[in-house]
Amino acid sequence: MVATKAQPVYEFKTEKTLTLWHIFIAIVALTIGTLFGPLQGLEHMGISFYPQLQAVGLQSYYQGLTLHGILNALVWTTFFITGFLTYVTVKSLNKPLVVPQLSWAGFIIMVIGLVLAAIPLLLNLASVLYTFYPPLQGPWYFYLGLTLVVVGSWVCGWSVLTTYAAWRKENKGATTPFMAFGSLITVVLWQICTLGIAAEVLVLILPWSMGLVSGIDPQLARTLFWFTGHPLVYFWLLPAYVSWYGMMPKQAGGRLFSEPLARLSFWLFLLLSVPLGFHHQYADPGVPEAYKFLHAILTYAVFFPSMLTAFNVVASLEIGGRANGGKGLLGWIKNLPWGDPSYTAQNLAMIVFAIGGISGLVNASYDLNLVVHNTAWVPGHFHLTVGTAVTLSFMGILYWLLPHLTGKALWGRKWAVWQGWIWFVGMLIFSRGLHWLGLLGAPRRTMLGVATENYGTSEWRLATIMVGVGGVILFVSFIVFVVVMVKTALSKESAKVEMPVAEPLKTEVMPNWLQNWTPWLVGAVVLVVVAYGPALFELLVNLKMVSPGFQVW
Repeated sequence: MVATKAQPVYEFKTEKTLTLWHIFIAIVALTIGTLFGPLQGLEHMGISFYPQLQAVGLQSYYQGLTLHGILNALVWTTFFITGFLTYVTVKSLNKPLVVPQLSWAGFIIMVIGLVLAAIPLLLNLASVLYTFYPPLQGPWYFYLGLTLVVVGSWVCGWSVLTTYAAWRKENKGATTPFMAFGSLITVVLWQICTLGIAAEVLVLILPWSMGLVSGIDPQLARTLFWFTGHPLVYFWLLPAYVSWYGMMPKQAGGRLFSEPLARLSFWLFLLLSVPLGFHHQYADPGVPEAYKFLHAILTYAVFFPSMLTAFNVVASLEIGGRANGGKGLLGWIKNLPWGDPSYTAQNLAMIVFAIGGISGLVNASYDLNLVVHNTAWVPGHFHLTVGTAVTLSFMGILYWLLPHLTGKALWGRKWAVWQGWIWFVGMLIFSRGLHWLGLLGAPRRTMLGVATENYGTSEWRLATIMVGVGGVILFVSFIVFVVVMVKTALSKESAKVEMPVAEPLKTEVMPNWLQNWTPWLVGAVVLVVVAYGPALFELLVNLKMVSPGFQVW
């Protein structure tokens, strides 16, 4: 017999501390951003507290909407993801960070950027909404701050990639562990897709906001924004997919149904996620129709790996449910670990994501998109995706991750289970109201309480009430989440919680085409060049840097 070399045992103290700091900033940002959620929902319902809140510095509905969008969609997600993926990668590879200083530098850059962006947001100097479309103009340091958050996340990614390169040298020919593989794909996708927003800010917006040039081309700026803006959705989702594929089957008492199929899904996301931003610009006259059509095709194509995921993950959970004694066609469902708050939150998030995917197909259709474009339907859709599929999954992950990192027992397991259900119910009511309003023609980015009085129809009334009620229920769920997190962090009860790692149903030799990065990276770059190159060239040839900046708040 050949003796196998014993794996070294690492405590990953530095990585745990680093991840905890990422999580702390993420939860603080989410807390501040979420405070504005029920205010917006209640305003839609006709109950406004904004006049009273001016005394404490909140000047308008639009300032609150900007804070809510940027802190929840950009800051909460980016800080959580960089911390989570860093830890999952090193833990899966069983190799500490090769250059931990690089990860700390990235984190510090992100924090500096957050402070620079937060100051003008809180002072009502940059109420440009989440998309910060020119010619709305904030101060230059707001844009610099957002850029530093992205640059810091790049640096954190470089640290992870450097560690993987060192692991690969030590383990030539070995198959990359699945959760590290999924995390690395996400990191690389982020490095590629953020080139658009980096170009928008550094080349167009910063010189314009600093007064170095007198005008800007809003069409080119919007195009570069959506180069990043839709793949950003997959940067949010893929960490949840890492958990759904690589952790939830273990939590359910089962195994991953097909690891090769899971890896194929991640490769397809890397290949297809970036070249589809024009489906956000169907109504823009400056984008050639042929490229809108191409991006529509690619948008439908990226739905395919999500369908593979639905099949694979549900099959994996069914294995667990049946292993726990479940019988019959659907009887296994009740034998899943619904008493585990981490599992429950993520399972409910997946159910909501299925609904969000259907509404997303409406957005991807050219004809249907013209009906719902810039209506309340759109925030109804992304509250199902980033607001629940992503956020509720991350909350569920934290129910095991925080105890794992701190060595403290999760406080209030039953409260945590109920938190997931309350969020689930609140979001179904909230998003249903927004989707309904969108079909009735209610505009997005608008004070719907005022709009209903001025030009809305009586059909809007029940839908706006649903938005308000759903928003309040979501806020109650969030309060429970924060209480559980704080109580756990302060708990004196210790517990040893391991990171759940799902084993594949059967051991398979991975084919080379599922392990070789080169063809997938080349394919992703070529597809981006084909889908964006000629259109961007035409926009640059017809560049019109003529629009001045506007502040309408």
